[in-house]
Amino acid sequence: MLTNLAAIQPPDGMNFGPRHLDFHPTQPWVYVSIESQNKLHVYKLDPATGLSHEPLFVKETLSDPNTNLRQAAGPIHVHPNGRFVYLTNRAFWLTDFEGRKVFAGGENSVAVFAIDQTTGEPTLIQNADGHANYLRTFGIDQGGKILVTASVWPMPLREGNGVTMMPAAISMFAIGSDGKLEFVRKYDIDASEQKQQFWAGMVTLS
Repeated sequence: MLTNLAAIQPPDGMNFGPRHLDFHPTQPWVYVSIESQNKLHVYKLDPATGLSHEPLFVKETLSDPNTNLRQAAGPIHVHPNGRFVYLTNRAFWLTDFEGRKVFAGGENSVAVFAIDQTTGEPTLIQNADGHANYLRTFGIDQGGKILVTASVWPMPLREGNGVTMMPAAISMFAIGSDGKLEFVRKYDIDASEQKQQFWAGMVTLS
């Protein structure tokens, strides 16, 4: 049976768009992806209200937080060892070019944060190029060695005076001992508005 303990909505819920959250494996820290502001909030688990009302830390997720391009943050996962936290930055809006719709620009990346093991504070250490557009979901294998992202659909890109198509893809990254990502390869996926790569995850086969 679920009981509503509290609502976290600073100050009145406006301009606050939490998307996903994940928990530190050993400490009372909760990492929340703020979609509409491209921020990372950190809260403390509270036995009375579930979460602290105010975040312990607020961090930017974009490589250029002052961009005028439209952006959105995506899902978030804490590394199994608790030393790093990852979330995606997404841009998928279109603009007009020569009578066609093309990508308006923006950052499609995986933001990598190192976690202070004493305070829980995350520090941005990398914005890894996603090598695809609209990274809506991603997963980390149980061993913490591989991170896999999935983009939703193909994206038309302006190239000089023409337009090319970037296909939807599954992109694979190796996770280093320092938490940073190294791009390994990607697999193009046949996707469209009728056949979106909307959800993707990882399972262990025994």
